[in-house]
Amino acid sequence: MSAFSLDVAHMFAGGLVLVSFMMLYQDRLFPLINALSLHSFLLALSVAWQAHIQNTPDLYVTALISIGFKTLAVPMALRRMVEKMGLHREIEAAVRTGLTMLVGIGLVGLSMDLMLRVTAGASVLVREDIALALSVVLLGLLIMVTRRNAISQVIGFMSLENGLILAGTGARGMPLVVEISVAFSVLIAFIVIGIFLFRIRERFDTVDVRALDSFRGERR
Repeated sequence: MSAFSLDVAHMFAGGLVLVSFMMLYQDRLFPLINALSLHSFLLALSVAWQAHIQNTPDLYVTALISIGFKTLAVPMALRRMVEKMGLHREIEAAVRTGLTMLVGIGLVGLSMDLMLRVTAGASVLVREDIALALSVVLLGLLIMVTRRNAISQVIGFMSLENGLILAGTGARGMPLVVEISVAFSVLIAFIVIGIFLFRIRERFDTVDVRALDSFRGERR
């Protein structure tokens, strides 16, 4: 594999990590949703490039799913949810943004050190792509943990799933049936989450998860 092919693959994977940090930094819902769309678009480009350099046409289907479903459909649905429920557009964080960014940098460093050691016998492409994919997964988890708004936690879950797909394609691809199964699982999860968001909004007049904690305390 040429050095150019490796550089482009690492550029797309590194771009996903960079956009994950953009998502950590956002404190408003619409820019966060736009960042998720960009995140999924970069994933589609990365998967399409992997399909080209690995000569695995099945991965083109994964790229198309990412563009159609995760780059366009999901962000549009999230924007409609925000507008229809009249949500407060600012996102409250459980941890200050500066501290969250520092923790994110630490997680990226940890994932790089860990995965480059564990995959020492693998090819350069697989080693570095999996290390970057783990970084995306951990940053997605960090978004879910540090955001109190339920929609921002959904976005963290979606970015985490992007990291898992990046890992699967970087490790010489996944069977097409697994990719389609994952896509439908995410679709079902998204529908269920959407229903719960509307119910939470109707019941508590907010999607801030602290309202659920307060209600649980009152019931006790």
